[in-house]
Amino acid sequence: MSRTGIPTALLGLLLLGGCTLAPKYSRPEAPVPAQWPSGDAYREAPSGDAPKPAEIAWREFYTDENLREIIETSLANNRDLRVAVLNVERARSMYNIQRAELLPAAYASGGGARERASTDFTVPGQSRISKAYNVDLGVVAWEVDLFGRVRSLEQQALEAYFATEQARRSAQLLLISSVADAYLSLAASREALALSERTLQTQEEAFGLVRRQYERGIATELDLRRAEVPVEAARGDIARYTQQAARAENALRLLAGGELDEALVPGELSAVAPPASVGAGLSSEVLLERPDVIAAERRLRGAYAQIGAARAAFFPRISLTSTVGTASIELSDLFASGTGTWSYAAQISMPIFDARTWAAYNVSQAERDIAVAQYEKAIQTAFREVADALAVRGTVDRQVAAQEALVHALAEAHRLSLSRFEKGIDSYLGVLDAQRSLFDARQGLISLRLLQRGSQVRLYAVLGGGWRPEELRAAAR
Repeated sequence: MSRTGIPTALLGLLLLGGCTLAPKYSRPEAPVPAQWPSGDAYREAPSGDAPKPAEIAWREFYTDENLREIIETSLANNRDLRVAVLNVERARSMYNIQRAELLPAAYASGGGARERASTDFTVPGQSRISKAYNVDLGVVAWEVDLFGRVRSLEQQALEAYFATEQARRSAQLLLISSVADAYLSLAASREALALSERTLQTQEEAFGLVRRQYERGIATELDLRRAEVPVEAARGDIARYTQQAARAENALRLLAGGELDEALVPGELSAVAPPASVGAGLSSEVLLERPDVIAAERRLRGAYAQIGAARAAFFPRISLTSTVGTASIELSDLFASGTGTWSYAAQISMPIFDARTWAAYNVSQAERDIAVAQYEKAIQTAFREVADALAVRGTVDRQVAAQEALVHALAEAHRLSLSRFEKGIDSYLGVLDAQRSLFDARQGLISLRLLQRGSQVRLYAVLGGGWRPEELRAAAR
């Protein structure tokens, strides 16, 4: 065979290795209803006319400027997200390693020698100095991928890389929503602390009034002690909410990955700009855009590719080792000569019966079935999370309205109880009960307003918000 004929044949074998034995991928049907739940709990949920989370970038959804700046800081400094990004880089490198198996591994080596001969062994007039050089080029153990085994493994590595990229996206979305939750929780804790401090001031003023009445003989000692109880209770509440605010700030600092500018730390919850309104749409198909669902589908595609590699193991494997060229040149003052050699070796292995090959094929089938179940479970989990968020979003406004009415009623009851006590009609016990009920109702209102804001954040997160449609299409390719 000519020197050019053999490389041409090798190129032909390379071009033949373009098919795989992997089964054709078919996306499983989503095991959830096509529409979101309906009923009394969802009657005030965002309608299908509201913009979907995928259409709103997180910088547009979170309207509070300080919160946006803290989120930017966390995206740059958070260690968990940094690990997720590094995992993507590792998966990309693993894919590149597997992809390199499709190409021959070429090598080159060279050497040279210079010798000086004795005059006793040199023809008169001939140079005593001789030089020799050699160059070797070759291919080491290259598998000709006729049945797509290597290509299937390369596809599996590619799907693993895509799944890891979606895991990074999930980590980023989780980080953004966690920062928002921590920010709102800190604001709610500080508002509760401010309420406790105002309550303590009110209780101390009331205690001073009862003490003056006691000194004049109008109030009893029992009234005095009862008036002292809410003062100490308010001090305890201040200590509790001071601790809660400190822990919330520590959580926010951890998510941000460093120190926070005090100017960015929120004050009271009522001063925080609310997030934008979003809707879930009318179809649950939007769940297919969630990064964890996309990652599960990528792993399922990888399981299909693994089946192709397992099937290819039943067919012959051709490994090629060749030395494309070995050339040597000798130079002397009187002559110059060159020689070259080309050698090729091919090894074909054909499994007759190998229990391990059958076992590997059965494992690949089982792993495909597991991946299907995991994909379906990811969709079911996503559906439940969105349904729960819609249930909260559909009822929390009514809860807040009812709590506001309760606070107003208890404030009036407290005013009337205090007036009756000052006129000597009732004991201070009625005032004490009204004070405690009013304080609890106001604290409950803060908690519900936090739930109201948090439900918007939660709905945005569980619907995979924060990515533009073009980014989602790029991720799904």
